[in-house]
Amino acid sequence: MTRLEDWLTWTLSPSISAILVTLIFSLTLPILIHTYLYKRAVAKELPTFLLLGPSGAGKTSLLTLLSNGTPSPTHTSQAPQTATCQLPSTTHSSEDKYRSENDTSSRTQPSIHLLDTPGHGKLRHHAIASLTSPTALKGLLFVVDSAVLSSAAGLTETAEYLYDVLLLLQKRHTQGKTSKGPLAIPVLLVANKQDVFTSLPAGLVKSKLEEELGKVRQTRSKGLLDSGIGMDDDGEADEESNWLGEYGAKGFKFAQMREYGVDVEVVGMSTSAEGEDEGRVHECWSWIGANV
Repeated sequence: MTRLEDWLTWTLSPSISAILVTLIFSLTLPILIHTYLYKRAVAKELPTFLLLGPSGAGKTSLLTLLSNGTPSPTHTSQAPQTATCQLPSTTHSSEDKYRSENDTSSRTQPSIHLLDTPGHGKLRHHAIASLTSPTALKGLLFVVDSAVLSSAAGLTETAEYLYDVLLLLQKRHTQGKTSKGPLAIPVLLVANKQDVFTSLPAGLVKSKLEEELGKVRQTRSKGLLDSGIGMDDDGEADEESNWLGEYGAKGFKFAQMREYGVDVEVVGMSTSAEGEDEGRVHECWSWIGANV
């Protein structure tokens, strides 16, 4: 007790050494506490994957399939839904590339956060807001109805929504505040409902959407020029900033998005099929694991 009293007396003394020690302690303690609390908060933030796409495409079905392992009946979502799940033991994560092939030690599979957003036109603001708010956003799963894309109306609606999403990711990358820019956000285009007779195969879904995205790009570019929206001080429309992909390109290809840190892959599946192999959900898990 005497030593403690002596130390307290010394710290309160007017000596230069006591003043310096007290000053250093009072300055460093808040920093140490802040660092500790920040690291705890970051550690709790799980990698987030956003599910989005037109209404009725099967986003909620995919959410339940990934989180529960089996398909289950769902209804049209009116609000965002979330689920926290763990990568299956058979799925490799991005961290596994640092493991030796001879390493037989047990591993803990990472957990992820899935966020399902409504696809109705009036409710898509949830998806748009979610593209910028989660700091742990690792990727997007854009779910489409492969059967609906066989109709002109369904193809156009899907392409217009996908255009908005890809353009937002493109602007997010080009308008980054740091020299490195924001982290790349990959996109998995899920061609769902492959078990429906009228559905388009995944390869055709990709080419059809690329073609339609090119048409949407041309239409919107012409609309900007005709309306005068986005005119700069010289009276010229800022067409380039609202142009998806390679500026001036005649046709659109998903490969053009790589320049903006957006790598688009396509997988065909059916969330209503029984069994993991039939639903091909393992391909979704492989993509998620590679991007965790």
